[in-house]
Amino acid sequence: MFSSQALKKLLIPLVIEQILAMLVGMTDTLMVSAAGEAAVSGVALVDMVNYLVITVLTAVATGGAVIVSQYLGGSQKENAEKSAGQLLLISALISLAIMALCLLFRHHLLRLLFGTVEEDVMDASITYFTITACSFPFLGIYNASAALFRSMSKTNMTMVVSLLMNAINIVGDFIGVQLLHAGVAGVAVPTLISRAVAAVLMTLLALKQSNLIILRARNIFAWKQELLGKILRIAVPNGIENGLFALGRVIVTSIVSSFGTAQIAANGVANSIDQIAIIVVNAVNLAVITVVGQCVGAGLPEQAQSYTKKLMKISYLSTGILGVCVCALLPVILNFYNLSDETLRYAAILVVMHNILAFALHPTSFNLANSLRAAGDVNFTMFVGICSMLLFRLGSAVLFGIVLDLGIIGVWIAMGMDWLARSAAFLLRYRSGKWRLMRSI
Repeated sequence: MFSSQALKKLLIPLVIEQILAMLVGMTDTLMVSAAGEAAVSGVALVDMVNYLVITVLTAVATGGAVIVSQYLGGSQKENAEKSAGQLLLISALISLAIMALCLLFRHHLLRLLFGTVEEDVMDASITYFTITACSFPFLGIYNASAALFRSMSKTNMTMVVSLLMNAINIVGDFIGVQLLHAGVAGVAVPTLISRAVAAVLMTLLALKQSNLIILRARNIFAWKQELLGKILRIAVPNGIENGLFALGRVIVTSIVSSFGTAQIAANGVANSIDQIAIIVVNAVNLAVITVVGQCVGAGLPEQAQSYTKKLMKISYLSTGILGVCVCALLPVILNFYNLSDETLRYAAILVVMHNILAFALHPTSFNLANSLRAAGDVNFTMFVGICSMLLFRLGSAVLFGIVLDLGIIGVWIAMGMDWLARSAAFLLRYRSGKWRLMRSI
């Protein structure tokens, strides 16, 4: 179903999109580092909470993408368009509800999770969270519209909009932090503006009559329970799994917040730098939904399996090359951060650890999981994700980080154990062939 040229056309814009997103994350951290370690720590802590929200919204978009892709693979254009409208509706409603809850309980939530941090870190966290929470509805709408273009294999459109969104963000960061000296607000407001622009533009593009799938008002402003049920049957288990995975990361970050400002800041810096090594893996995570979804919808599981292997090989090769390059250039990269020697030393250790673990385990832990989801095998991935998060991500973080007093190093060892458990479970499931028996449409 997909020639090598078609796969390149699908994957390369997604890689570029991931590079842009990574650069914005690094730019945010670099820019805000000029305001001091308290600001960096505040942004790093809230980014973990925001990651939880983003994960839930992405799960909804993934549910819609799987259904739309399978309908496309089965040449059911009308059902694909109806599903597209319902995806935008449910994404908007869920993201609005999340925004309202976050704004209403922001003080209680942040003090519950990070109550042990210093007061200047907490002040920065509250400011950053308040502003970025207002962007959640725009992010939900953008994710839904972007998922539709990926389902149509038109990833060049999402790349162009992402380029504009990230350009607005970077320019805004410079103005907010360097010219206006607005601290964390200087990086939060550009995030809000860029997401709003991207959501409006992406939705307008999805309404164009020349698209393979046309987003129609009559399909958005209607409640089609059967289609919503199909989307949510993928989205809910995926959302529960990835939401709890993200919540586990938030709780782990809460543990990290007790290790002191230097280790909190190092965690934030490392989280931004380590995205370089997994740029292609993250792009493949998106591509595999479209490819496997269409193959399964067309009744071609053998092709779904073949493309999964091919895409994972690309992930392994790229992760190894990029990981080595990042480690070699780490002294140069860290030199850009205006932070203490202790913070930079911790950050260097964490990045090297991450890149080694990512090469060994990231494709099987995440690419393979998304292949199973695209085939409709979401309940198994949910069960594995929850169990692995509780036993390894959280349990081992407490054991190594607190009990054995390894601090942030112990927390990242726990991350590797989580990836190992996920990889083993997903490999066994995939080889069993049970995913072939799943039906989503």
